[in-house]
Amino acid sequence: MNFAQIDYPLAIQPSHIDHMGHVNNAVYLNWVQEAVIKHWEKFAPADAQARYLWVALKHSITYRKAAFLSDNLIASVALEKVKGVRAFYRTAIKRGEEVLAEIDSTWCSVDAESHRPARVAADVVRRFQRD
Repeated sequence: MNFAQIDYPLAIQPSHIDHMGHVNNAVYLNWVQEAVIKHWEKFAPADAQARYLWVALKHSITYRKAAFLSDNLIASVALEKVKGVRAFYRTAIKRGEEVLAEIDSTWCSVDAESHRPARVAADVVRRFQRD
């Protein structure tokens, strides 16, 4: 199954810059969370967005190059697969075509009311497939 990818622009704030003059590594985690949620919001219908919430289970970040305050960055987000209640995402933080970081993350869908794990309906998952 091939899923659609989106590019999500990232805004670097002065508070993101650490003592070494580049974006602090912890900021990447926030960016990934924002980007994955934007991906979900772009493809999931409003009723699914109201029915399901997402909880991060795991993030694995590989840092390749530093980012700086003046950089224009994007997060390229792709859903790789859905298995049961879990969704597996791959995000690349880029400056142009240059990959600064690669992040693999695993998320669990939960029912918005009970906060218990809930499988996303197949018709919703199909909305994330490439045409």
